[in-house]
Amino acid sequence: MSTDHCFLIIPAGGVGSRMKAKVSKQYLLLDNGLSVLDQSLATLLQLGQIKGCVIALPNQDKLFQDSYFYNHPKLLALATGGKERYHSVLNALDALKPHAKDNDWVLVHDAARPCINPNDVIQLIDKLKDSPTGGLLATRVIDTIKQANAKLVTNTIDRSNLWQAQTPQMYRFGVLLKALTEAKNNNINITDEASAIEHMGLQSLLVESSKSNLKITTPEDLALANFYLKTQTSL
Repeated sequence: MSTDHCFLIIPAGGVGSRMKAKVSKQYLLLDNGLSVLDQSLATLLQLGQIKGCVIALPNQDKLFQDSYFYNHPKLLALATGGKERYHSVLNALDALKPHAKDNDWVLVHDAARPCINPNDVIQLIDKLKDSPTGGLLATRVIDTIKQANAKLVTNTIDRSNLWQAQTPQMYRFGVLLKALTEAKNNNINITDEASAIEHMGLQSLLVESSKSNLKITTPEDLALANFYLKTQTSL
């Protein structure tokens, strides 16, 4: 690929209240003994394309100090997590400024997606390498989608052009910094990097991903993540 470098940002500043656990969901242990966060890092930091990483952690976080990756050579900085996801990403981008050029790539990955397939990430990087903006991993919507009002169906939505956004989401450093800064300054409600890019009038390329790249939100998701990780290990 080109000489533009790829950097990784992991926003891990959330609490994950729906897990009903004593610790933040990124620190829940998987069956393989790794935390959810460490499993994500283990997969992504092994990739030669990733030159460095910044992790946004909750304020006064102490648990990451016990991580194997706390002294990893690719860990460039730790940032403070913000109120919303994009605040955490902005803080991480600020910490990345001494290392990245505007044209370099930033891959933003949810800490709570420990089942990310490295081949999907390699494909994402390869397909976007010549893009002026970037894109994201996603899966096609295969279920029939209903729109409802007070649990009463109002209509069925055409799913032929619907995709479920995943991470990593990969954008040029300068473009992403501008998009998220504008969203913050204009109080725009965004839920991921791609939505900030959309508000700038720019397009994102979708790269199809494995359905196993789930985001852990509920206790049931943790059990499913353990299943997927065991399946990946046995292949």
